[in-house]
Order: sequence, then C-alpha cells, then structure tokens
Amino acid sequence: MGFDRVPVADGDVVAVSDTLRLRVIATPGHTFHHLSYVLDEAADGGWRPAGVFTGGSLLFGTTGRTDLLGKEHAHELAHHQHASAKRLADLLPAGTQVWPTHGFGSFCSASQADATDSTIGREKSTNPVLRLAADEFVTETLTGLDAYPAYYAHMGVANTAGPAPVDLTPVTRADPTELRQRITAGQWVVDLRHRTAYATTHLAGTVSLGLDGPMSTWLGWLIDWGTPVTLLADTPQQVADAQRELARIGIDRPAARATGEPERWATEPAQLRQLPMADFPALAAARAGNPPAHLPAADVVLDVRMTNEWNTAHIAGAVHIPLSDLPKRLGDVPPGTIWVHCGSGYRATAGASLLANAGRHVVVINDTFDHAQSAGVAMADAA
Repeated sequence: MGFDRVPVADGDVVAVSDTLRLRVIATPGHTFHHLSYVLDEAADGGWRPAGVFTGGSLLFGTTGRTDLLGKEHAHELAHHQHASAKRLADLLPAGTQVWPTHGFGSFCSASQADATDSTIGREKSTNPVLRLAADEFVTETLTGLDAYPAYYAHMGVANTAGPAPVDLTPVTRADPTELRQRITAGQWVVDLRHRTAYATTHLAGTVSLGLDGPMSTWLGWLIDWGTPVTLLADTPQQVADAQRELARIGIDRPAARATGEPERWATEPAQLRQLPMADFPALAAARAGNPPAHLPAADVVLDVRMTNEWNTAHIAGAVHIPLSDLPKRLGDVPPGTIWVHCGSGYRATAGASLLANAGRHVVVINDTFDHAQSAGVAMADAA
C-alpha cells in the first residue's frame, strides 16, 4: 500500500469510544482478502451488535460479484462468498442491520435487488446465498455474471496507491470555438442534460449522458481512459455535481465546461442537431410499414441492453450490441435507419448519440421495455 494505515485481520477489535467498537470479520468472496466490520454498542454490561458493514460480501438480496479479480478466480471466490455469508448469518442476531458498500444498481453486485435497507434476519429469508446450498449458489452466481465497467481495471491501482487530493474547484469555461476544436480532436464532450432536452436540441458531436442516470459509470466504461472530458449542462451546479461523481471513479479533473442554452455552445446554427424520439407503439407501427408521419422507417432495431437482459427477453429480429461494446462495434450495425432501445431510454439515447456522431440516422425509443410486447412489438421466442 502507498499510504499510512493501521492493518487489521480477522478477530481484531478496534475501540471507537467507550460505547462503540468495531470487530473485524474475514469474509473472502468479493476478493480473497475481503473484510467485514461489526459495529457493537455497549448494552447491559456487555456488547450488542448494532450493524455490520459488509462491503461487497452480503448485499441486499444478493452478494458482491466474484469475478473482478479475473474469471479464473470466480469459481473459488464464489465458494468463499457462500461460506462468508453463512458465517455472518451464524455470528449475528437476526435484528443486526446490514450496511453494504452499495445497494441496488451497482455492477459490483452479482445480481440486482431493490431493497433500501435490511437486516440479517431479512437476508436469511430472502437472499439466495443464505437459502441455497453452496454448489447451487456457485452455479447460479457464475451463470448470472455479466460485463462490468471497464474503468474497474484502474480502480485497484488507484486504491492501492492511496487517495490523491481532489480538486473540485470550477472548471475552465470553454467558448463555442474551443468546444468545436475539442469535438474535432476526438475528445469527449458530454451533455449532462436530461435525454429529452438533448433530443430537442444538442451540439453536434456530443454524447448524451444525463445526470438523472448513472452518468459516471457509463462515461468511465465507454471512453478510452485518459481521454479529456468536457461537460455541458444547464447550470454550473450540475457541472459541479458531475465533477464530484467523476472524481469517485478516477476522472479527477474535466478539461472544460459550458453551461446555459445549447445555442450558446455553437459557432453557427448548423452545428445544432435534433434526435427523433419514439415509443414502442410507434415501433410496432413502423415495423408494420406504417411509421408515424414524422418518423422514418425502422430498418434496424438495435438493443443496447446487457446480455442478461437480452437473454431474458428481446424483440424478434433485433440486433444486440450492449452499450458498453458499441464504441468499438459501430461498424457492426447494419445499414439503414436505426431505432435504438434499452430498458428505459437512458442507454438508448447515449447509444444513439454515438451512432449519430458516426453519421448514422437514428431514432431513440424513449420507452420502458416492459411496454414493448403489449404495444404490439413481436418478441423472439424463448430459447
């Protein structure tokens, strides 16, 4: 490690105060050296567990994924993960609060769950790791693992080196000429506004990654690491919020920023673009040969969801390229006008912006995938 610290190991106890202490519990699984920390509070002359900081071990309704150190270790770590969860459940009372590193939506999770808080008792009744035998859990966990953000590869190095000072002071403003120069140079100019605002008017060459979604996750996943990033937003506060998010994944300093109306970001009106949006009923009509008057034909339906989502259900005849792969696979998208969809519209808009920047004609399906079948869109037969 490149920073001062107090090393701890399984069984160590760290006093916090006269009434609080931390107990160290070895819980390998997410990594080989993973630790959890039980917070004990003084009670009736002894100690009572109040909660457990489980890190990437026991999450809400799931566990941390076991392949971040490489697929060659995933099977062994999955067995460790099962044993560690069982150990926590056996050691701690049912009412002990579970405090993981993160909750719903993280790619560090082996699967997804939507709880916002939990206890050891609740996890015993709902979490597969505490309900399945070891071999069954391992098989289910490894089968369910999907891709994870590319920037994770840089996090281990950064964490080992220790934290560097973070500069969250306002970023230098870029005028329209500089914005165009950065786009022309192949840098990333990211529009942080909501996708519907982006579709209405945006600066050509920019990428839509709204602050209303997991912006930093997708930006860190999609860019070539080290590429300068410029941020566009309605207000300086939105840029500041994005700076803070990006610093957490190792993008410590954006190159520039611009705020206000998109018209202020262009050197001439011709640099402003629109992105057509539709819903699944419109797609059904287009595939039947009757697209709404303001929309083009649907030559290609592109699904940019994750592989696990695609395997669960997908549109008949659709092309599947996960958003994470799209920058390097733009040439794999068949010719014609592309209607792009995901699960809600967020990833579809990001993917459509990449395709539009490559000169393709695109329509964003800004709709929930669960609506597709009821809207009349033909689904592929289950495998």
